[in-house]
Amino acid sequence: MDQNTGEESREVIEEKCVYDSSVDHKGRVPLRASTGVWKASRFIIAIEFSERLSYFGIATSLIIYLTKVIHEDLETAAKSVNHWSGVTTLMPLLGGFVADAYLGRFRTVLVSTIIYLMGLILLTLAWFLPGLRACESKLCAEPRKIHEVFFFLAIYLVSIGTGGHKPALESFGADQFDDDHTEERKQKMTYFNWWNFALCSGLILGVTVIVYVQDHVNWGVSYIVLTVVMAVSLVIFFMGRPFYRYRAAIGSPLTPLFKVLVAAIRKTNLPYPSDPSQLYEIPKSEKTTGRFLCHTSKLKFLDKAAILEDNDSPAEKQSPWRLATITKVEELKLILNMIPIWIATLPFGICVAQGTTFFIKQGVTLDRKIANGFEMPPASVYGLAAIGMIVSVTIYEKILVPKLRKATGNERGINILQRIGIGMLFSIVTMVVAALVEKKRLNVVENDPKKSSLTMSIFWLAPQYLIIGFGDGFTLVGLQEYFYDQVPDSMRSLGIAFYLSVIGAGNFVSSWLITIVARVTKKGGHGWFGKDLNTSRLDKFYWLLAGIAAVNMIFYVFLARRYSYKSVQRVAVVDFNVGDDEDVKV
Repeated sequence: MDQNTGEESREVIEEKCVYDSSVDHKGRVPLRASTGVWKASRFIIAIEFSERLSYFGIATSLIIYLTKVIHEDLETAAKSVNHWSGVTTLMPLLGGFVADAYLGRFRTVLVSTIIYLMGLILLTLAWFLPGLRACESKLCAEPRKIHEVFFFLAIYLVSIGTGGHKPALESFGADQFDDDHTEERKQKMTYFNWWNFALCSGLILGVTVIVYVQDHVNWGVSYIVLTVVMAVSLVIFFMGRPFYRYRAAIGSPLTPLFKVLVAAIRKTNLPYPSDPSQLYEIPKSEKTTGRFLCHTSKLKFLDKAAILEDNDSPAEKQSPWRLATITKVEELKLILNMIPIWIATLPFGICVAQGTTFFIKQGVTLDRKIANGFEMPPASVYGLAAIGMIVSVTIYEKILVPKLRKATGNERGINILQRIGIGMLFSIVTMVVAALVEKKRLNVVENDPKKSSLTMSIFWLAPQYLIIGFGDGFTLVGLQEYFYDQVPDSMRSLGIAFYLSVIGAGNFVSSWLITIVARVTKKGGHGWFGKDLNTSRLDKFYWLLAGIAAVNMIFYVFLARRYSYKSVQRVAVVDFNVGDDEDVKV
């Protein structure tokens, strides 16, 4: 066969099929025209909308439930919310590992959604069943213990469900786009923006419609709505099965990284080769799955894992605990290089944590009447953060990116860490604005103790919510792209979990910080956290967070300027000798 004809056949097959280690629902190489991209992502984004509706319908009003129904004081309630939010956003580390190593992303989504549903059903039963329901009398000083137990059991089941749902679903959605196909790669960048649009849409409905039902009907009815919507979205997600591209679980993605580390330690005394090309890599003539990474000069001590000790023995027969490929070495470098970036984004997570705790509790003390006697539920103000994020993502996607692409020549417009850094600047501004607004609220209380701050409109909180939402459009979307894109290909569910863990760890650090600040300030006299907001000094706490975030920003810029992004050497080698009418098996 003529060489040119062979090359043309190869290109035709590449365009017809997707060779990125994925398979269709029958285990075959997926056809590009009938699987993946937006025809599959529609189903995935639909269930994300449902999950965010449920999550924010619970999360944003949780501090109100804990203080009004469970009768916790402000400090305890804030820490309870932070602990639950922290667990919810750290559980994806376990869920992502299970998805990548054992169940696969599709099955993980199914299992975790069922667990999520169990939590929602239990929440509903805890409100309606006579033996479990809360004490409804306003004279109740303490809740019924049985209700408290079932309530916390239910919301932590939601945490477990979220732990598998979030990392597996988002990475499963991104898997529908082929990184080695130019058009699909650009569509994947847009996918993350539209993913967050759906997230914000679910958030807005959760903090408006669902929270309104909680405030004006009862909590149980809102849980029924959330349960039905989640059940319907699970059916929709399953209906998309023929259109998805699947990646098989390949065992623990952490084991190969440990092998590299052990091999490097074993060869500590070996001299480093003068030419990096002498380091071991799978020969290009061999077929393999996955992508090859280019060698980098950072963390050179790990390169010793790829030094061939015995040239007489075939490399493929040598123990993987003594010899690793350059690609495996570079994968470990990717993870190690991410750790400082993860640490540097924690203050952002701390600032975000205030949006579902103290910000909402501030709203309870303000005038929430809008028009014709309608009173806005305090948690609904959180919807302004989602509006800010939608505006931010839309401006970035439709206006900034096209112009920045022309100016920088970067297909992203600006690099990922620059996008994250811009959002972190907004978080600093948010804390400054929040401190100024809280100081004004306290002045109003001091001038008129009888009316307290009820003469001050809840829309005084609008700037801090809009600004933090605007920053989320840069930082949260950037973190999603960064942790999905920069981890090894076999760890992408874990990558999304790393992004979520920034928010989770931020919640725990926020709770820890509240405890430390409360103890320190009480020793100095009047503590910053009293029994209620009017006896607290949240403005000083916000100034503290602004200072921490500002100092951290210097550290982040230092890291970002020296960061080296993942560099792919070549795509997987595949066999193109197949007929047009034959099923291509992986």
